[in-house]
Amino acid sequence: MLKTQVRPSRDLRNHYADVVKTLEQCDHVIITNNGKGESVLINMEMFAKFEEFLHHQYIYNELQKSKASLNDPNVKMIPAADVFTKIEKNLRRKGL
Repeated sequence: MLKTQVRPSRDLRNHYADVVKTLEQCDHVIITNNGKGESVLINMEMFAKFEEFLHHQYIYNELQKSKASLNDPNVKMIPAADVFTKIEKNLRRKGL
């Protein structure tokens, strides 16, 4: 279970070191402004895990779209070798 702490936004200005130290003991800190949640602070390790999760989620979603397009009669399938040949020709033509 995630450990959460709630701190007012003024603590970022007045007690930044304490807020950062809180991230060593909590998974995230919710920053409030006028009593309402405004933002969330997480440590770099958790941020890296979150980015990795988002990347995997993006790949999964794109694969699902590709899988769905296999059943679309308007989609023309091209062999991968032909795609790479076409890319190589375009790169050579551009001098790359």
